[in-house]
Amino acid sequence: MEIDFSKNNELYNFFKELDRSIFIDNEYKDIAHHDSALPIGHEQTISQPSLVYGMTEKLKLDKSLKVLEIGTGSGYQTTFLAEFAGEVCTVERIDDLSKKAQKRLAKLGYKNVRFKIGDGSEGWAEFAPYDRIIVTAAAGKVPEPLVEQLKPGGWLLIPTGEQGLQDLLMIKKDEQGKVKEQSLGKVIFVELKGKYGWAH
Repeated sequence: MEIDFSKNNELYNFFKELDRSIFIDNEYKDIAHHDSALPIGHEQTISQPSLVYGMTEKLKLDKSLKVLEIGTGSGYQTTFLAEFAGEVCTVERIDDLSKKAQKRLAKLGYKNVRFKIGDGSEGWAEFAPYDRIIVTAAAGKVPEPLVEQLKPGGWLLIPTGEQGLQDLLMIKKDEQGKVKEQSLGKVIFVELKGKYGWAH
C-alpha cells in the first residue's frame, strides 16, 4: 500500500507524537518505536505504525463522522480514530485486550469511544449505520453485515484474501446503495475470527 507521509498535517504530527509503547505491556515494549508489527498476546499483534498511519489517512476522517472499528486490539489504531473522528464504536472478541484498551483510551482522555466485547465479524448493528468501517484483521471474504451497516456514501476498509498475504480493499457504497471496491495494495494481518470470519 502506498502511504502518503505528507509533513505538516495534523495526522502526521499526531502520528509522530503518539508513543506506541503505551499500547504494549510485554517484553516488546522497548522496541515499540520499530516500524513493525509486534505481538500483544492472545496470538494478536499491534500493527506497524506506518500501516496504521496509512489506513487512517485513507479514511479521510473528520469530526462529523461515525466510525466502526473491528478489532480493538491494543487500542493503538482506535486512538487515531478517536482523535480524528467524531464518534468511534470498536469491537474486540478478546475480553482481556478490550479491557486493557479501554483503560488506555480513558487515561489518554478520550470520551468519544464505545467498546464492545464480541464477534466483530457481525459488526455492531445497534449504532449503525456508519460513515466509515475499518477492519484490522483479515477476512477470507467481506462480511455481509459490515456492508449492510455501512451508510450510503460510506467507506469500508478491510484486508481480504489468503492467509499470509491479503489485499487491502476500499469498499465504497454510493447513495443508491451500490458497492464498488478497489485494492490499495498488499498487506498482512492476523485472521478475522467469528461467524463471518475466515473461510476455512
